[in-house]
Amino acid sequence: MIIVFGGTTEGRIAAKVLEESGAAYYYSTRSELQDIQLVHGIRLTGSMTAPDMIAFCREHDIRLMIDAAHPFAEELHHNIVHVADKLGIAVLRYDRIYPPHDDDLIWCKDYDDAINQLKVHEINRLLALTGVNTIAKLRGYWQDHDCWFRILKRDQSQSLAHKSGFPENKLVYFEQEETNVLIERLQPQAIITKESGTSGRFSEKVTAARQAGIKIFVVERPKYPTAQDVAVVHINGPHGLRRAVEKLLPEFYPLHSGLTTGTCATAAAIAATVQMTTGETPSSVPVVLPDGETIDVDVTYSDGYASVFKQAGDDPDVTNGIEIRAHVEPSDHFEILGGEGVGRFTVPGFDFPPGEAAINKAPRQMMRDNIKENVSITISVPQGAEIARRTFNPRLGIEGGISIIGVSGIVKPFSEEAFVASIRKCMQVAKASGSDRVVINSGGKSERFVKAQYTDLPQQAFVEYGNYIGDTLTIANELDIKNVTMGVMLGKAVKLAVGNLDTHSRHTTMDKDFVMGMLHEAGINIDISDLILARELWERIPQERLQDFATVVINHCAHYCAPLLPKGRLTILLIDDNGKIYHS
Repeated sequence: MIIVFGGTTEGRIAAKVLEESGAAYYYSTRSELQDIQLVHGIRLTGSMTAPDMIAFCREHDIRLMIDAAHPFAEELHHNIVHVADKLGIAVLRYDRIYPPHDDDLIWCKDYDDAINQLKVHEINRLLALTGVNTIAKLRGYWQDHDCWFRILKRDQSQSLAHKSGFPENKLVYFEQEETNVLIERLQPQAIITKESGTSGRFSEKVTAARQAGIKIFVVERPKYPTAQDVAVVHINGPHGLRRAVEKLLPEFYPLHSGLTTGTCATAAAIAATVQMTTGETPSSVPVVLPDGETIDVDVTYSDGYASVFKQAGDDPDVTNGIEIRAHVEPSDHFEILGGEGVGRFTVPGFDFPPGEAAINKAPRQMMRDNIKENVSITISVPQGAEIARRTFNPRLGIEGGISIIGVSGIVKPFSEEAFVASIRKCMQVAKASGSDRVVINSGGKSERFVKAQYTDLPQQAFVEYGNYIGDTLTIANELDIKNVTMGVMLGKAVKLAVGNLDTHSRHTTMDKDFVMGMLHEAGINIDISDLILARELWERIPQERLQDFATVVINHCAHYCAPLLPKGRLTILLIDDNGKIYHS
């Protein structure tokens, strides 16, 4: 069994990742204030002492603890590590992603140091953004200075502030004003905040203070305790969390995740750069994924290059097990080249022009983000040319090898039964959230765009359908969900418009003749005989006719989708590559 210590954004993400398994686990919070819907998770509330944890772990056969608690929950962190050492249980510490320690910020070791620093800098008007639990810790400052505290507007927080003796007229509330507006109204000389990471809106607070030209004091996060006898694995995102659980408790997930060719190529390039610049050959290297989280990837070395052997997990991928190599040389500029076994674009319409190596935009950006030196990187795949014959590459106009691809950096295991089962769980959670609408989308990119249209909906109301549009709508109907919005990008939409309710490229490709028919239906006369990717249409169709085309596409999609939701109402949103949304 697994127990998660949550109550934070990271805790919520950890629960979502564990829900994908369909297995039971425990989710523990100190209070009942976090609104979280669990299907397989068992909710626990109330503080646990170290003896409480030991007794619970023994009674419930806990084999893995996930510490997703707030970075300043020092006592809880120490208790978790103590219990882990005592019982020999592995710990995953779900860290936040932290911006660097910029020199223009005033860093404080603790709250006593912060009080001293504030006095040394002669700050007499302060906006404290450190939370209600720090009012007592900063008493030595606010008793003698003009100070406001921003807190959550809820009974427990207000009661704690009053018990601390803080003046009620100096309380401001998180929900009422953004930080920049608050600074403009109160005109403080400085703000003080905690090193709370990206999920704690640290950057937003710092940016607002910088724009106002005021000083910024930051209380550094405490160091995480060190275990003596067990491993504490630090991760900072959902992909790393799942991979760590798969490694430590292989049986928890029925199917295991893998890495994209883009992540493998990036890891190999990082390793080759390290070898070239330092002479070191680490067995694994950290790779920052497009979402900002970091994972470790195993690497090997040979004469003149570093390699990663691709692990696709339980996804039936023809590239599983192939060797992806990176050779790195010093250069006066940064460049990425394709070597043996990496295909070439032979027609226009891709991210790069004909003749360029078929290394897509996301992997190229990953390499640039991870490697700061100016180097020339050559990616090669010895088996690439042979494997490419078993892919769609020749049909798409990519010749000579495979593509180096991947948007998220991670391959989720492909199993229709398992994926649809996970969609059902997510839809059940969405319904249980009480939202009057569920928004389904193909993945992270489309979800980000559609969320801007529905800012009032809870996170649980957004569900990824991947490619299983038909199954998702059928589940929505079975669960009696009355209002469903579907966000779809053009590549999937043109497949759906033909009636393909499963849009995976393993099963279907774009029907160019049908697309031509939809263009004629919209009264648009353009030549698409050389069209490779559907998204090219956004550039080829005249701007003033895009809505006409979008309306036709949406209507064809609705023809096949709406009957699957006879008891509800379906809204389809067509999204372009820049996030613009078209309605019918």
